[in-house]
Amino acid sequence: MAVGTTVRATQRSARQSPYKMRLVIDEIRGKNVNDALSYLQFSKKHAARQIEKTLRSAVANAEYQSREGNTNLDVDQLYIARAVVNEGPKLKRFTPAAMGRATPIHKRTSHIEIELAERVKKVKPVAKKAAPSAAAKKTPAKRAAKTGRNS
Repeated sequence: MAVGTTVRATQRSARQSPYKMRLVIDEIRGKNVNDALSYLQFSKKHAARQIEKTLRSAVANAEYQSREGNTNLDVDQLYIARAVVNEGPKLKRFTPAAMGRATPIHKRTSHIEIELAERVKKVKPVAKKAAPSAAAKKTPAKRAAKTGRNS
């Protein structure tokens, strides 16, 4: 994967409320892919399963794109650059209510979008060594001659 490129994966109409999905996705946004996968694997929330599937798909897309482009990819350097949960279409149903009425039920769905990017390794510049001071350059014989002492 070239530097600066991102890889996406989306899951549309996941049968889970966007509010509940956002609780989980907010926890993994900006994290390393391996850390996010381990968090999702041990999470008790149902939304974590859906998000984990999408995240694994994004990693597979990144591997495929690097193979097609003949570039090196370090999966350990991938992180979640963007993770969004949007509202999908509602399934509208009705349930019986008192006195012959019907009350609406909205079964909410979500669209999950995950975008991965590769972390750029920061290269520290090599510090130049300072030139030795004038006092350090003098040999003991020169110091003794300057002070007038013989060693």
